[in-house]
Amino acid sequence: IIALAERVDCFPDAGASKLRCEQRGCCWSPLDERNVPWCFFSTNHGYTVDSVEQPNPYATLKRMASPSLFGADIEELSFHAEMQSNNRLRFKISDAHRQRFEVPHEHISSLTSDPSSPISNTLEMTRKPFGLTVRRKENNRVLFDTTMAPLVFADQYLQMSAKLPSHNIYGLGEHVHQRYRHDTYWKTWPIFTRDAFPNGGTHNLYGHYPFFLCLEDESGKSFGVFLMNSNAMEVTLQPAPAVTYRTIGGVLDFYIFFGDTPEQVVQEFLVLIGRPVIPPYWSLGFQISRWDYGSLSEVKKTVERNRAVSLPYDIQYTDIDYMEDKKDFTYDKVKFSELPQFADYLHAKGQKYILILDPAIATSKRVGGSPYDAYDRGTEKNAWVTESDGKTPLLGEVWPGETAFPDYTSQNCIDWWVDEYERFSKEIKHDALWIDMNEVANFKKGSNKGCADNNLNYPPYTPKILDEVMYSKTLCMDAKQAWGNHYDVHSLYGYSMVLATEKALQQVFGGNRTLMLTRSSFPGVGKYSGHWLGDNAANWNDIKWAIPGMLEFGLFGVPYIGADICGFFDDSSEELCRRWMQVGAFYPFSRNHNAQGYKPQDPAAFGPDSTLVKSSRHYLRIRYTLLPYLYTLFYKAHTTGETVVRPVMHEFYSDSATWTVDHQFLWGKHLLITPVLHPGVDRVRAYVPDAVWYDYETMEQLTDRRNHVDMYLPADKLGLHIRGGAILPTQRPDVTTTYSRRHPMGLIVALDDQNQAAGELFWDDGDSRGIVCKCVRKTGSSASCYYHSLQAFKKINKNVMFLQGLSLTLGETYLVQWELELKENQRFDCYPEKDADEAKCKARGCIWEPSTMEGAPWCFYPQDYGYAATEVSSSDSGMTVAITRNKKYRSSGRPESPDIDTLRVEIRYHSSNMLQFKIWDPTTERYEVPVPLSVPLTPETDESKRLYKVEVTQNPFGIQVIRKSTGTKIWDSSVPGLTFSDMFIQVSTRLPSEFVYGFGETEHPTYKHNLNYHTWGMFSKDQPPGYKMNCYGVHPFYMGLETTADAHGVLLLNSNAMDVTFQPTPALTYRTVGGILDFYMVLGPTPEMVVQQYTSVSLLGLFIADLYKQMRAAGIPYDVQYADIDYMDRQLDFVLDPEFEGLPALVDQMRGEGMRFIFILDPAISGNETSYPAFVRGEAADVFIKWPKSISDEIVWGKVWPDYPNVTVDESLDWDTQVEKYRAFTAFPDFFPCPVFVHGTVGGKCLGNPLLENPPYMPPLESEHLGLNHKTLCMNSEQILSNGKKVRHYDVHNLYGWSHTEPTYKATYPSSGKWAGHWLGDNAASWDQLYKSIIGMMEFSLFGIPYTGADICGFFNAAEYEMCLRWMQLGAFYPYSRNHNGKGNKRQDPVAWNSTFSEASRAHAEGNTVVRPLLHEFVNDTTTWDIYKQFLWGPALLITPALDQGARSVDGYVPNARWYDFHKVIEVRGQMLNMPTPLDHINLHIRGGYIIPWQKPENTTYYSRKNPLGLIVALSDSGSAKGSFFWDDGEGISK
Repeated sequence: IIALAERVDCFPDAGASKLRCEQRGCCWSPLDERNVPWCFFSTNHGYTVDSVEQPNPYATLKRMASPSLFGADIEELSFHAEMQSNNRLRFKISDAHRQRFEVPHEHISSLTSDPSSPISNTLEMTRKPFGLTVRRKENNRVLFDTTMAPLVFADQYLQMSAKLPSHNIYGLGEHVHQRYRHDTYWKTWPIFTRDAFPNGGTHNLYGHYPFFLCLEDESGKSFGVFLMNSNAMEVTLQPAPAVTYRTIGGVLDFYIFFGDTPEQVVQEFLVLIGRPVIPPYWSLGFQISRWDYGSLSEVKKTVERNRAVSLPYDIQYTDIDYMEDKKDFTYDKVKFSELPQFADYLHAKGQKYILILDPAIATSKRVGGSPYDAYDRGTEKNAWVTESDGKTPLLGEVWPGETAFPDYTSQNCIDWWVDEYERFSKEIKHDALWIDMNEVANFKKGSNKGCADNNLNYPPYTPKILDEVMYSKTLCMDAKQAWGNHYDVHSLYGYSMVLATEKALQQVFGGNRTLMLTRSSFPGVGKYSGHWLGDNAANWNDIKWAIPGMLEFGLFGVPYIGADICGFFDDSSEELCRRWMQVGAFYPFSRNHNAQGYKPQDPAAFGPDSTLVKSSRHYLRIRYTLLPYLYTLFYKAHTTGETVVRPVMHEFYSDSATWTVDHQFLWGKHLLITPVLHPGVDRVRAYVPDAVWYDYETMEQLTDRRNHVDMYLPADKLGLHIRGGAILPTQRPDVTTTYSRRHPMGLIVALDDQNQAAGELFWDDGDSRGIVCKCVRKTGSSASCYYHSLQAFKKINKNVMFLQGLSLTLGETYLVQWELELKENQRFDCYPEKDADEAKCKARGCIWEPSTMEGAPWCFYPQDYGYAATEVSSSDSGMTVAITRNKKYRSSGRPESPDIDTLRVEIRYHSSNMLQFKIWDPTTERYEVPVPLSVPLTPETDESKRLYKVEVTQNPFGIQVIRKSTGTKIWDSSVPGLTFSDMFIQVSTRLPSEFVYGFGETEHPTYKHNLNYHTWGMFSKDQPPGYKMNCYGVHPFYMGLETTADAHGVLLLNSNAMDVTFQPTPALTYRTVGGILDFYMVLGPTPEMVVQQYTSVSLLGLFIADLYKQMRAAGIPYDVQYADIDYMDRQLDFVLDPEFEGLPALVDQMRGEGMRFIFILDPAISGNETSYPAFVRGEAADVFIKWPKSISDEIVWGKVWPDYPNVTVDESLDWDTQVEKYRAFTAFPDFFPCPVFVHGTVGGKCLGNPLLENPPYMPPLESEHLGLNHKTLCMNSEQILSNGKKVRHYDVHNLYGWSHTEPTYKATYPSSGKWAGHWLGDNAASWDQLYKSIIGMMEFSLFGIPYTGADICGFFNAAEYEMCLRWMQLGAFYPYSRNHNGKGNKRQDPVAWNSTFSEASRAHAEGNTVVRPLLHEFVNDTTTWDIYKQFLWGPALLITPALDQGARSVDGYVPNARWYDFHKVIEVRGQMLNMPTPLDHINLHIRGGYIIPWQKPENTTYYSRKNPLGLIVALSDSGSAKGSFFWDDGEGISK
């Protein structure tokens, strides 16, 4: 039984009867009302899914056998869906075999998909009959469910229905909706552009908007649905609640947008169709117009009388009456003879002139019989829409008589239009353009010849459009345009005209901003144009209905919107016009306009002393006062897609009383407008939302909130209230914006419940294309204050603050606040050395104050310690800043490292998700890391595309990087302590949360960093892993999670010795002993995307003769055999030990079995041989590291593994004695520095500056007391870069692994992953190394080195049975899986134990992929943010190993998804689970919704690859799964 509310009409056309209904295979059940369908669909219609391809589903749909509604049903359809972003789903249904018309959208066609979110979480497909269920992935709520009714897809009739989760539906257009929230009681709205009056009916109007927003509930979560289809259609809303689309052409191309708030849905929609244009500042002024002034002298009279009453008034229009016989590109040389000089007349008083053009071009001659050149040139260019033959121009009739119609979809027409406009602009100077009649309007039905009887002009079904004739008041549907039949592109006529007009405006106005105003529109026109609500009338209904209309165009991406103030048709009463002028002062597009034949209604026409003039002047002055705020809202719309005029519901969605408020509206977040919309009243029933509100005119706080009130609004007043928490930028008003902009600016500060307020100001010249600068100002205090200007506050309440002599610079951020006692965890350490005391602290100009908080510094910086910004320059691609050290404080306290007083800062916007900020000495060249990073060749200059905005604080200087989508500051270095001296550089930043991962290489006991005052040194060293011991690699990169579950990454490109300190602020401090500060930031927003973006910048099986035979015999998968330095003769590179003379033959045998052999090479080359070609050739080529020539021309000798010739090493001696007696002198090739067994050089005496070995600040490194040259070369050793530049080992030491891997992999630096993998070094055989290896692998995944693993069973010390077995199980899932141990320890390879061990090892060595922390896949589940003893292979395989001695069960976390223990579903999710883990078992779980490719294993991959492939298919909750598979020969190198 189908419920009444869910019936879907099977007979939308006229003439339904029981017989005709049943002939369609539908159900007949008449009722006592006609709104509910009597004939409705049964379940035997629709399509079935014939085949599906994953991961982004492609499906073939076959029509079920059933009667046809209108004939020509398409039997086979294609379906495709994809998550184009985390918040946008697209699905499209089209003819599987024939191309159908699709909208050629200018903006959408330029977008690329970023399907970072799995579609299975969002979309579920039902196969028979075909249906779709769209869910919100966070809570699994069904949002759009098409299974309620069948899909119908015929050539000229397409229908789809969907059930919705709530009745809070807004949008669809263009119509007059008498209320903003839709009535869902069986309302049908036709959509097809039409020249019609907006008189309150349900008929179609000028624009075509198949988009709606649905607010789900009080949480604010909302979604939007957009059908990209330009054909005539209708949309029915019914009480299920549900929506039904019926369109008569094209395809079903749906986009669904997900948001946490209604505002976010609008922003997502505008990402798709294009964010709005930022209008010129002057266009926000008040405007006057009318149709048929009669003459230019009458226009000037209107201008003069409104100037005379000092009305703020920026723009004067002329309508088609300025033209000669209403012909485009002409003017009446009798009545408007002085029109060429009219713009100058207005400009002289700071005003602007806008004129109108219509699309239709007259075919007749001009006055006197002269040719109409515009028509003739258009005919010559074939610029016209044609009849169905594609050749003959279609002729109709508009204002000038018989006309042709430009085909703006044709390039010939566009070229003609641009040329004509350019010619005309030289004749009549003007400032902007108004385009009208572009639905397209035609006073004839179709054409002068009528329209042919065919299925385009008379389709099988006509939606319920006005007149129910397709070509009524427009062109024949079989007319031809470049984009297709007019039947398909009719509703795109205005859109295409806007695109052509934009090119014309650019040609004429060049770098100056102008304005376009269009009557007909389609999603995307807001990128270039504004809109007015059409030809309304002077009545009280139309003043009310304008507000829902404006709010809807805010949804549609056209914020520059307004209605004709006082009404277009009919005479307006003084009361109506007065009330309309009051509310119209707050329309974004504020224009008084009326029609031919009606009495003037410009304000001054009512008399200079009229209440209307006084009231209009008063509220227009308030508008002009607040124009900086309105302009800032347009900037936000342009850059982020925020609405300008905003429904109260968008800000207060948790209050259901706001869901229907549409007689009030907001400017942005902070200004509430409550107009009088009924005659003869002075009290309005208004809603006061749940916030602090202040009356704008008295600044008195309202006592009511979240309540309806009776607001007293006498004849000259409307309600205007500022929301607490707002800072509104203001400017003293004048009669035009030209003059206003010369006046002082001010701030209105209105405090919220927490005595805080915030606001921002965008400011530029208001006229140039592009953005110049931005200013943000904030405050927090205990008094409400009003700025007359920037010089002083005006007293509002008893508490008063006076600020005098302010000198504020645009582009800077300002803070007004009370000084609060600094919390201990907000201190930044001024004396990180170990010997701090009060005297030493104060000698640095810092504050000494003991703390009871463990780890908190006792010596800390004053708040203004550091540098101040003295010059800021902004461009579309970034900023440059000059900063100067605050010299009121002494030096940074290290005399050997002089401070650098003046620095340069460059901030560069590399891409939408990546930026760089670099701080350096502009006067003295300093070392910069020569590692080439892969950054875009051109910066991202479109601010709207960037995920971030950057602000600079002045004193102390700091950089703030803000994620635009959430407002989170992800980097904020506006804290004290920036230090830049020759050999000590320090910078601190606040962090958005305590969840920080990365930095290395050192052994971390947890994956997430402990922020309780921990410092980690970074300096590459031959040092086995240990707590707080700097090891082999240097990776100054971290990933941070924000509280919103967004993620970002930060790289400091500096290769000097350094450390990082975390503190619980939360904050992070970097300290380095040289180079510069060069930061790169990527913005994700998911953890996985952070890694992808970072690696795109930094650039990507068990392992001589007996072991080989035993492993083969045991049947253990075994691909690679290694040989360590013992295969060399006396550890000499490139020389084979005689005891390994059979090695070449063994390698050949292994390669014949499909295995691989890897041997080791160390960099140190012995210099004590009598005949050693490697050394001789190297010396001849001068490749070895030497001292600087100013000191010595000798090689810097060290000692590593090679022995002297003809010695026997006494291994009973201590290590240092062995090195001294038996190790040969070694030289080091200059592609990297190297670990050595002596300190600095043989003999231990480093030449040159001793500060290089023991700098003024020594990071906390292993053996720091022995200097930086401990176990490596002297820091003054000279090396030569590839470009010939000479550098100190001091600067490039940390690059040794990177420089080694580039030409050939143990030590690493960012970008090493481009060439090499990495193992986690010389670990030990101990239980703690198992879980620490997981942390290490996850960190190296962050660092862009996914091919990583630890030495299985440990390198040092003897491994015991259980530990090695558990480690083999874990190691089978290392990407780099190698069992390796050190000299002198017993064998620990799998066959060295027993058969049980061999069996367990064989069972778990079945493949490898990239390690991934759980938080990368389940970032919205904060429990995963702390997990480091489990990990994932990619998104789909969860590994939960046993890591403790004697463990036979493991407590593992089961993330919120369906999981399979290979065969059975795990019944829990989102919680811990005790998993049995016997000795021969490791816990592996496959995630539902994924398909994993596999292959039957063999002893080597060579033989495995010969076996058939298979798939493991694990279904999701919705019964679907997807996967991806890459396959090649596994050998070749490709890009």
